[in-house]
Amino acid sequence: MENKPPLSPHIQIYKWHISSLVSISHRITGIINIIAITFICLLASLLVFGESKYEFIDLFLSSLIGKFFVLGLTWSFSFQVLSEIRHLVMDLGYGFELKTSRMTGLVVIFGSIFFTVVFYLIGKNFL
Repeated sequence: MENKPPLSPHIQIYKWHISSLVSISHRITGIINIIAITFICLLASLLVFGESKYEFIDLFLSSLIGKFFVLGLTWSFSFQVLSEIRHLVMDLGYGFELKTSRMTGLVVIFGSIFFTVVFYLIGKNFL
């Protein structure tokens, strides 16, 4: 019996592209953002129960884990917004050329990092 090659690209021979990386990351950040919004709503609902619960939120956000959480969410939301703008432009029929697609994917990746740094600097009153 003869060995036939797989009908679709196998993971061992598939080459990753910027567009596929941005697409997968867009889906992952969407899930993260839904969970984060739920968590933020739960934290905000604790404020109804008084000042002692606010101290818990302040303690959490002042900790290293809380700061990492906020910084990660800032990147996640920035990535999601830029990726959504990219998808909106593609929905209008633009940006499907390989070079343009690669360039817009890089704009999403580096733009989200840029905006995260800018928002961090604004939060620290450096800007």
